[in-house]
Amino acid sequence: MSQKYGFHKYLHYYSQAFLVATSAVIAIAIPSFLNLQGSQLMAQTATSQNLEAAGLYQQGVVRYGRGDFQGGEMLLRQALQIDPNLAAARTYLGNIMLRQNRLDGAIQEYAEAVRIDPNFAEGYFNLGLGLYKQGQREAAVTAYRQALVVNPTMTAAHYNMGLALYEMGQVGDAIASYQKGINLDSSNANAFYNLGIALQQQGQTQEAMNAYRQTLQIDPSNIAAYNNLAGLMVSQGQTTNAIAIYQEAIRKVPNNPDAYYNLGMTWYNQGEYKKASSAFKRAQKQYRDAGSYELAEKMTGLIQQTAQGRSNPATTQIPTPVETSTENPQNNETTQNSEPTENNDNNSNNPNTVFEFGQPIPGALENSGDTPPTEAQPASLDK
Repeated sequence: MSQKYGFHKYLHYYSQAFLVATSAVIAIAIPSFLNLQGSQLMAQTATSQNLEAAGLYQQGVVRYGRGDFQGGEMLLRQALQIDPNLAAARTYLGNIMLRQNRLDGAIQEYAEAVRIDPNFAEGYFNLGLGLYKQGQREAAVTAYRQALVVNPTMTAAHYNMGLALYEMGQVGDAIASYQKGINLDSSNANAFYNLGIALQQQGQTQEAMNAYRQTLQIDPSNIAAYNNLAGLMVSQGQTTNAIAIYQEAIRKVPNNPDAYYNLGMTWYNQGEYKKASSAFKRAQKQYRDAGSYELAEKMTGLIQQTAQGRSNPATTQIPTPVETSTENPQNNETTQNSEPTENNDNNSNNPNTVFEFGQPIPGALENSGDTPPTEAQPASLDK
């Protein structure tokens, strides 16, 4: 506990010192990595005057880029023995430790990197990542703010700031952060998606629907966005449109049991029992194929209820929605995902990616709707 508090206090001190010297707009962020071009790396970060240290550093970066973390760490430590003030080497060393879940060590290296170079936005960004992974949300926010003080146009920082703020329950501020990131880069589907979730939670239904539509324009394969958009349409009485959205989701991703389930529920509530039964049967098969046997069994009950509805619709109770494999909250008719996401895009301009001074690091999320936000990874210095 004392070590964690010390890092927070240390970062706070440097944040205050730097804020006095700048009038830049402050924003906040969450974990991510940073990519700089090789020329930027050499000009801005590899500032050692010792040729031996610089050579060891470059060899360490190469090993790191190849995934040889043990070899990379050895070379980077050798470089730092010769030149302890090589901030870029400390950042790469922190990245290695972060990947290996050695969080205390990673945080220490990132903190030392920004002590050496207080204008090192990527160092603050990665420091925030380590703190975030360690569960120190407020300290992480302080680090992300400082990254944005140094570089207010760091799109990833605005986006990640939104994620952190959302997790802290500061939904309105999260919305503002997503919007700032989108203003800088309107090609990030997950930024629109997470914006939609935050707006939906705030009860801004039309705005949330627009955000989900923007998500799907950029990424037509985002199943969670289809489900959320259609669910809101149902809540607004736009049932025909909702059905069309579910069907479009299934066309895009045929192996989509949640969409079949939601489509079945919507058909059922329309009195279209035969169509509902067909959708539930598809959902049941896909749940079973995926090993979700409990959900598949629940589909059996819904199929039976649709049969009862066909024989006596006036007395049949509308079925209660089942829990889906996404483990997300549901409304009365449809499954909706309410967790913000990060993606696994390797594009260094995408706020969801891990920014590296080296090879881009893919994000940790395996799909766009089934898990809570995951931490991005450390930033590196060259491409």
